[in-house]
Amino acid sequence: MFKGFGKGTGDDVARDDENKTDAPDPEAAERALRSLNAADTKLVERLELKNRLHTALLERLNLSVIDKVQTEELRREVANLVQQVLAEEKRPMRTEDFKLIVDELMDEVLGFGPLEPLLADPTVNDILVNGHQRVYVERYGLLEKTLVRFRDERHLLRIIDKIVSSMGRRIDESQPWVDARLSDGSRVNAIIRPCAIDGPTLSIRKFSRKPILLEKMVELDTLSDHSVKFLHTLVEARMNILISGGTGSGKTTILNAMSRSIEDRERIVTIEDAAELQLLQEHVVRLETRPPTPSGSGAITQRDLVKNALRMRPDRIIVGEVRGAETFDMLQAMNTGHDGSMTTVHANTARDALSRIEQMVTMIGIDLPLSAIRSQIASGLNFVVQLSRMSDGNRKVMSISEITGMEGDTITLQDIFAFKHEGKDENGRVLGKLVPTGMRPQCAEQLLSAGIDLSPLRVAGE
Repeated sequence: MFKGFGKGTGDDVARDDENKTDAPDPEAAERALRSLNAADTKLVERLELKNRLHTALLERLNLSVIDKVQTEELRREVANLVQQVLAEEKRPMRTEDFKLIVDELMDEVLGFGPLEPLLADPTVNDILVNGHQRVYVERYGLLEKTLVRFRDERHLLRIIDKIVSSMGRRIDESQPWVDARLSDGSRVNAIIRPCAIDGPTLSIRKFSRKPILLEKMVELDTLSDHSVKFLHTLVEARMNILISGGTGSGKTTILNAMSRSIEDRERIVTIEDAAELQLLQEHVVRLETRPPTPSGSGAITQRDLVKNALRMRPDRIIVGEVRGAETFDMLQAMNTGHDGSMTTVHANTARDALSRIEQMVTMIGIDLPLSAIRSQIASGLNFVVQLSRMSDGNRKVMSISEITGMEGDTITLQDIFAFKHEGKDENGRVLGKLVPTGMRPQCAEQLLSAGIDLSPLRVAGE
């Protein structure tokens, strides 16, 4: 007999209250298991019912004129159909469940099926579909499994095809992966068999409908007050800025936020694989790459667009992310009068970011000496903003570093701001803040002429 159950002395009971490591109650475990099995059975029954309703819906509705039907009229038709099927099966249903299943069928017809509630949830940042039975989301920087399911692999494939075809892209066995975006700008990647061994996989990086400003990042502990003012002035002073960080560290978010400091009178050209930037200025030209046609021709790369942008009389060029040979043309633009340009790169440190830029320049296939490439980097780029996603899921700016030139064959950096770690709290939240290092920027005269007060930078930690 387990402690705390049945007869025992008063001392036994007292010790039981103090000792919380007792063996679990087998009856409670069995009840929990039955509850889980019942929940799984209920979920399967619900999916089967939804499948039958969806099949009946496809048979009875004229889908060719769906786009011409008012949403409320379509909802009434769907509700009538659900009532008929439930009456035929003699299956009662509560009002709440009835409304929910009508909403889900509307999502199947007009939207992206089971993904619609997740896309509408403002707390969800990423949606990760690992096959038709496993759907995860990221909330507040942490992954969690959901109860969302697709009926089968064909159902998931149909939703994927609906997403990519809406953007004029395709996915099939000859082209089993695709990058696309939703109408709201959310980034989508899908990969199917034969490359995805365990079934179709879908990743959606949701697009924030309400852009996050630098000031908001202070509230989120991503930045400090002094660093926000400093970043604003770097943009106003037309410094060329590289934003570096790992996947999901917030590079595009901070690039969006920093772009708010660009004056309305400037002509901005943005270049992206999938348009995500939300620039509010009036004079913005947005360019997006294009994949090859089924015959393998017609591809338009970021390098093509950077070259074309140079002929468009831009005041600033913003490249969403440099990944290859376009890095060389971006550096050339920064070195030939297009000051104030910005881009992002995947890297774990500011030093690694410069190494990656160097490696990508070599992709153009021209035999340039490393010293010449590094000299171009040192003269073209002014600052590196390094971000990281911490173990608790929060995103932090780890450093704001100035590129000060060359010493021999090495590009020199100095941190103007650096993140000071202060441990973790009892909830596992990383503690620390971004503080000045006390180093005076080499470009101080340019910053002073742009109106920045450098006094907060003089004493580290102030």
